[in-house]
This record gives sequence, C-alpha cells and structure tokens, in this order.
Amino acid sequence: MLSFLFKLFSNDLAIDLGTANTLVFAKGRGIVVEEPSIVAKNTVTNKVEAVGIEAKEMLGRTPGNIIAIRPMKDGVIADFEVTEQMLQYFIRKAHGRSYLMRPRIVISVPAEITQVEKRAVKDSAMKAGASEVYLIEQAMAAAIGAGLPIVEPSGNMIVDIGGGTTDVAVISLAGIVYSRSVRIAGNEMDQSIIQYLKKKYNLLIGERTAEQVKMEIGSAFPLDKPLTMEIKGRDLVEGIPKSIQVTDEEIREALAEVVGTIVETVKVTLERTPPELSADIMDKGIIIGGGGSLLKNLDQRLREETGLPVSVAENPLACVALGTGQMLVDFQLLRRIAIP
Repeated sequence: MLSFLFKLFSNDLAIDLGTANTLVFAKGRGIVVEEPSIVAKNTVTNKVEAVGIEAKEMLGRTPGNIIAIRPMKDGVIADFEVTEQMLQYFIRKAHGRSYLMRPRIVISVPAEITQVEKRAVKDSAMKAGASEVYLIEQAMAAAIGAGLPIVEPSGNMIVDIGGGTTDVAVISLAGIVYSRSVRIAGNEMDQSIIQYLKKKYNLLIGERTAEQVKMEIGSAFPLDKPLTMEIKGRDLVEGIPKSIQVTDEEIREALAEVVGTIVETVKVTLERTPPELSADIMDKGIIIGGGGSLLKNLDQRLREETGLPVSVAENPLACVALGTGQMLVDFQLLRRIAIP
C-alpha cells in the first residue's frame, strides 16, 4: 500500500513541448517519451488515429479523410484541442496508461511567449490531467540541462535552436539578464529547402524529405569534404516523379537566410550583454543546444562570426527536457525561475 501511495505521489512530469518533438521526463526515471509533436486525425469521425511516431509516418501519405496535424507552431499552441489530446496521450504513455495519475507538470516555453499563449499551455496541461502546472523558459531549461552553473554570479550564454523557435539567453544568478527569441529554427530550415528546390529545379518535395536533406547534407559553413545526395520528388512542370542530385553547397545556399538570422540574434544578444558578463562569456564561450544545433558546422560558423569559443551541449536534443526534469527535484530553484 505504501509503495502504491509513493508511486501515486511521485508521478510528477517535466515536458519539453516542442514544435517538432515532445519529450517527457518522469521523476526518478528520466526521459520516458521522445516523439514527434504530430497528431493524425480522422476528419469524418473526428477521432485521433495516431500520435507521435505513428502519426509522423503518415505525413504526406494519408488518404483524404485523415489529416496529420502539427498542433504546435513556432513553439506555441496553434491548435488547442489537438494539443490537449496529444498531451493526454503522452502523459498516459509516461505513466503506463494509468488514469489515476494527476501529476504536477513543469513545461518549458519560448522566452517571448504572450500571456494568452501561456494561458493556452497551462489550460491544455490541466485539461490533459495535470494537478498543477509550472512554466519555465526554454533557454533557462536548456542551460540547466547543459550543465551550466546558472546559480553562480557569472555570465552563461545558451543558444537553444528548436523546431519552431531559437532562444538565446544570458543567464546569471538563476535569472535571465537578457534574452531574445525568434520564431525561426529547424522547421524554417526545412521550408527553405523546399522553396529552394521548387524555384531552382521545379521539384516539389515533402517536409520529411526536406528534413532528411537538412540532416544529411545541410551545413552552416563549408565542409571539409563535399557531400551530394539524390532527392526524389515530383516535377512541377511534367507532374511526374523525378530525382535530382544536389550538393551540400546548394543546400547551404538554401539555408543561408535562416542561419544568418540565427547568427544575427546571437550577435544582438552579445551587444546587449552587460560588460562584466561579456567578460565571463568570453572565457566560457557559448553553448548551443536543441535539434537545430546539429546542423553541420553551425558551431564553426558562430565561432567565425563572434570570435568566441562555441561548443555543442552534450545531449543537444534532450537538454531542454533534462533541464526541465531537474526542476522536479529542485522546487526551490523552480520557484525562482518559474514564469508567473
């Protein structure tokens, strides 16, 4: 009986509710769910057909009556009802489908989120079964997850490039001294690749193919060894399937604007940082995390542009979830950094 009660009360969860992926961290167990933020819904019955990995498999391949929806856009909720259903699914999955659980939930959100967007995230989590909801900024969570000493009186700079937003922050004494959030990140990179191939080759490709291209040959700075890739899509002129060979240089050109915006955001943040903290950042350098930080040579590009040491977080894809998860055992720190 005691162990059952203990289980019931130690069911707190931390959620990195991302535009591209959702990660759920369970207290005492670590990351238990890591799936795409996608829901497949039947438009005739209004029933959810699949969530996460299964729904992603359906992207661009569904019959007319099933649509694959990304309920998160630019790091915030675009479809309230679908987000609630997605959260419900992930919470149940994290708890092994137990309906008794009403966990306390900590959710990470982008820095420049509006009051209305905050309310939407909290309401969705409450309706999905939470007993209490706390929000913390993604950049702060990423810094904690990357192991930065955020409580010390020294400057720490984190760049978190997710699917929908890029959050850049300078943190000292467990507070954000200066932060910027731009709604340009991984998904925007995929869209840039789609538009580039459409314009240059009259080739139409889907989101999944664009993401694959970005991961395989995408880069932010010239590579030591040139890469090429065969891309299959539909010819917009002939209307038939077609395949082409593209180089890493072409994809770098396609991504130039998005990468340029991210670099500019980092530079602006550095310009606005108080001089004492700038000196700390000069010594420690910049840490980059999030899925977008895996773009080849992005660290090198930032190094060239800022003249500062740049390193990728140890676990870039999970650092926001890990940082959010640490709040489940450090409620004192959570109270200090939670967004009102």
